[in-house]
Amino acid sequence: MSRSVPPRLLQRIKALVLDVDGVLTDGGMYYGPAGEGLKRFNVKDGLGLRLIGEAGIAVALISGENSEILRRRAEKLKIQDVYVGIEDKLRTLKDFLAAKKIALEDVAYVGDDLPDLPPLQAVGLPIAVADAVPQVRKAARWVTTRRGGDAAVREVCDALLQARGIRP
Repeated sequence: MSRSVPPRLLQRIKALVLDVDGVLTDGGMYYGPAGEGLKRFNVKDGLGLRLIGEAGIAVALISGENSEILRRRAEKLKIQDVYVGIEDKLRTLKDFLAAKKIALEDVAYVGDDLPDLPPLQAVGLPIAVADAVPQVRKAARWVTTRRGGDAAVREVCDALLQARGIRP
C-alpha cells in the first residue's frame, strides 16, 4: 500500500465497488477481425472477487462502457450488481448502496481515471490502481502496487480478506 491503511478501516468495508476498464482490464481496446470488441480480464482478480463475495462483502461493477463482454464476465463471477453505460457513477453508487443499506464510509471504490473521481471522493476507502491518472492517484488513500488488469483488484481483495483473518 502506498499510503498506510489501518486494518480497522479494511475490516469495516462492507462493499467493494469497481470501475471496469483500466481496473479489471488493462484499459486496452482490442478488436477482432469482424470488428468485435474484446477485453482482457485477469483470472486472479476473478478469484479474489469470488472469495470476498463468499466472505460477505458486496461487490458492484460500474462502467461507462455498455459492454456485453462485461455482463458475461460478471455472470461467470456471479456478480449481480453490474451497471453499464453509466455517466454519473456517484449517483449509481449511491443507488446501489441505498438498496444494500450500506453507508458510503463502509465502501472501498477502485478507479483509474477522471470519471472515477466523484465516487472516490465520497467513499471511506478510495483506491487507485498503480497506473491511474495522477488526479486519481492523488485522491486515493491507497494506490495498489499492481496496474489495472494485472491483478490490482486481487491485491485489494487479499487485503480485505487478510484484515478479516481469512488467508486467501
